Amino acid sequence: MELFLDPSLWAGLLTLIVLEIVLGIDNLVFIAILADKLPPKQRDKARLIGLSLALVMRLGLLSVISWMVTLTRPLFSVGDFSFSGRDLILLFGGLFLLFKGTMELHERLENRGEEGQGNKGYASFWAVVLQIVVLDAVFSLDAVITAVGMVNHLPIMMAAVVIAMGIMLLASKPLTRFVNAHPTVVVLCLSFLLMIGLSLVAEGFGFHIPKGYLYAAIGFSIVIELFNQIARRNFIRHQSRRPMRERTAEAILRLMGGRQRSNSQPASNEEAGLSEAMPQEAFKDEERYMINGVLTLSQRSIRSIMTPRGDISWVDANRPLDEIRIQLLDTPHSLFPVCRGELDEIIGVVRAKELLVALEHGMDVATFAASSPAIVVPETLDPINLLGVLRRAKGSFVIVTNEFGVVQGLITPLDVLEAIAGEFPDEDETPDVIADGDGWLVKGGTDLHSLQQLLDYHELVKQEDDHASLAGLLIAQKGQLPLPGDVIDLPPLHFQIIDATDYRIDLVRVTKDKPHDEEDEDV
Repeated sequence: MELFLDPSLWAGLLTLIVLEIVLGIDNLVFIAILADKLPPKQRDKARLIGLSLALVMRLGLLSVISWMVTLTRPLFSVGDFSFSGRDLILLFGGLFLLFKGTMELHERLENRGEEGQGNKGYASFWAVVLQIVVLDAVFSLDAVITAVGMVNHLPIMMAAVVIAMGIMLLASKPLTRFVNAHPTVVVLCLSFLLMIGLSLVAEGFGFHIPKGYLYAAIGFSIVIELFNQIARRNFIRHQSRRPMRERTAEAILRLMGGRQRSNSQPASNEEAGLSEAMPQEAFKDEERYMINGVLTLSQRSIRSIMTPRGDISWVDANRPLDEIRIQLLDTPHSLFPVCRGELDEIIGVVRAKELLVALEHGMDVATFAASSPAIVVPETLDPINLLGVLRRAKGSFVIVTNEFGVVQGLITPLDVLEAIAGEFPDEDETPDVIADGDGWLVKGGTDLHSLQQLLDYHELVKQEDDHASLAGLLIAQKGQLPLPGDVIDLPPLHFQIIDATDYRIDLVRVTKDKPHDEEDEDV
């Protein structure tokens, strides 16, 4: 009873329990690393066997404490170094930890055994258990020596060891799950294993390294890793607030080499691995252009896709029939909006060949067009939702209007295809972009999304801007309508106004600075 009433013994018991847990955490972590090599069904069994063996081994070493004391007697000498039984155990245990830690770290850094769950090769159960036994022996010796140095009563030592191992047993599964789910924690633990192994080898040669130094280094590293995990968790939480479509699009664009990630957005392990396994050469230029067009379609406005009001060919129902017939025959378009006097007074949409047949039969143009009313959409409609409207149009086009009902343009399925795959010029029009020596001749109405894909420069389109064409960008940069000959610089791009009127920009010459490495090669 006197043993249980002594406050100093209770204080020693509590202190020893804490120290045994601290000394046993590294043992538990490495058991978790080794157990991960087994099939999932065997991991819990291996972990329980490992901790049970650690408990038995520590109790066994405590029971033969008198024999352990004799291990400090020198057995032989080599030069200036004399070795006892304890020194040999520390030396061989330290070498084993260094070997095991180096092999495990090499395996993690080389990414072996991570090819996939279906192809992952598992280790033998008893081979893993044997390694756990050796690790238990090395770590148990350190824990027992600590216990002997703090408390002189064997029952107190054994009670502290049993309580500490019981607590570790309860915490083993969540700790194992955490370690295996965080690769950086595994690498950090393996570095601790190397440090402990080096300290054991040093003590085996008679060089004592204070444990406080080791624990201070381990504690500092754990704090840094804690900050790293908090930062990573906050980044993932921030990313999860963004739409899945947007995150998926950005990830695919980065993998294709079509968009650079900012420094504030570190790449995940999966993206980094895919980026190396799938270099930019894996996609042809046309494929990258089309995939980029598909993924950025939702970010565009209808104004950037539509044929603008000034380029619409329309039929005036009030004009003489002969003039309408000549217009239909001279214009290569197959579909026309039919209006009454002005474009904003749309009656319907007709096919040219059907209207020509109707004219031959003397039908009224307005009456014929009214049987096919136009589909009208607001200019604020999302391009993704526009696709469904175009399907209902059944090969026709849709009219785009503003909030006042004024026609802004029209969109055909071909316009959407051009937004994805690039321009398909009609017979009566020239391409929007023409290569010109070391630059390009670009029409003022060229869509900025298409232009930035062609120039491989992804800073022309910004979400806060309300312009969709090259002319709109240049007017916004200049603050007024530029004059012919004016040069507007947006490094590395330079825009020279070639042709402009009092109310629009018709033609611009665009040049791009060469990268520094190309300039060095030219020199």
